[in-house]
Amino acid sequence: MPSEKYLRYGRPKPPDDLDQEYMSVQETAYVLKCSVDTVRRRLKALGITAKPGRATVTSKRDRQRVHEFGRKNAKDQDKVRRLRAVADLQPAA
Repeated sequence: MPSEKYLRYGRPKPPDDLDQEYMSVQETAYVLKCSVDTVRRRLKALGITAKPGRATVTSKRDRQRVHEFGRKNAKDQDKVRRLRAVADLQPAA
């Protein structure tokens, strides 16, 4: 059974307004259709952090950067998969 903390912070939740300036990580995950952990990893990779003791919130610009970062990484991963598939098809020398 999931803990109360997970139920509160680990699941995406719909925002009150999809066009609001600032959103929590949970609301951002809902808008971007990904997990809360994915949003947190992408924010960390982009260097977007909150002050100690504060909740992490994202602006419209931050959400756009997180979305683009995810698309870029997906394209890079597709290239790697294609290269591996080609390498597997070629006979070993």
